[in-house]
Amino acid sequence: MKRVLTALLLLAIARAEARALPVDVQSSAAAQEYPVTGMVLKVDRSLNSFTASIEAIPGFMPAMAMPFEVRQKKELDGLVPGAAVEFTLVVDRKSSYVERIRVVRYQSVEQDPLAANRLKLLTQIAGAAPRRVLVIGETVPDFRLTDQKRRPVALSDLRGKVVAINFIYTSCPLPNFCLRIANNFGVLQKRFKAQLGRDLVLLTVTFDPVHDTPEVLAQYASRWDADPAAWHFLTGPVHDVQRVCHLFGVDVFPDEGLMNHSLHTAIIDRQGKMVANVEGNQFTADQLGDLTEAALDLKKGSRR
Repeated sequence: MKRVLTALLLLAIARAEARALPVDVQSSAAAQEYPVTGMVLKVDRSLNSFTASIEAIPGFMPAMAMPFEVRQKKELDGLVPGAAVEFTLVVDRKSSYVERIRVVRYQSVEQDPLAANRLKLLTQIAGAAPRRVLVIGETVPDFRLTDQKRRPVALSDLRGKVVAINFIYTSCPLPNFCLRIANNFGVLQKRFKAQLGRDLVLLTVTFDPVHDTPEVLAQYASRWDADPAAWHFLTGPVHDVQRVCHLFGVDVFPDEGLMNHSLHTAIIDRQGKMVANVEGNQFTADQLGDLTEAALDLKKGSRR
């Protein structure tokens, strides 16, 4: 909330400064445009607005979460929580608004393009029995896996709490993939220390259950001093793990001892519905934290 108020204050100051300029220079200062990139946190079509966690705008404002208005409702089409966006922020003497919004589709800049294409091809070949990925607003079917303490964890047992879920395998050699995804949850664990376990639960699912036993996951979890009561590293029978991966659009294929895989991080609300499914790794831990905070606040009935 403080970050939102700070952002609104900066916008108000910018407008006030424009009004204070002499008339002969107000015309040139009346409308300033700033390119912005960020992650959508929520969309309010009734107010023609969306809230986004944005990266810093050089010379104008630091990285923060704040609401933005659009002039045409249709400009909100395609915006969902978790979407990466680029847009132009227009600030004039009396108002601010957003235009030229573009949803940025995830494209891995680190993974070998040939491997990425092969993953898509193998996915299509394996799609003899089509898999339907959950969409925003759908209730996530129940599943039960085993955590690093060999305890059963069922999604249905977490109803009433916000659940963040991501997917890794412990042998992943690239720091920009599984390690970064897991580290994002390490940041969440610190940021939401007061809510962890009570209002928020973290689930990290391995898609390599053959090798990632509870003991291996426990060792992996120790890197972040993960609280096993609130951050569960999950494994289980191959079929059960594959089912959970498929629900969120995670594709995995073995490749010479390693794995080609996609990346997904999802947020499930207190009623068990998916509110966001972020693909890839090109977002910051702070943006994921802002997305999580929006889900926590939203289900408490508060508004920013």
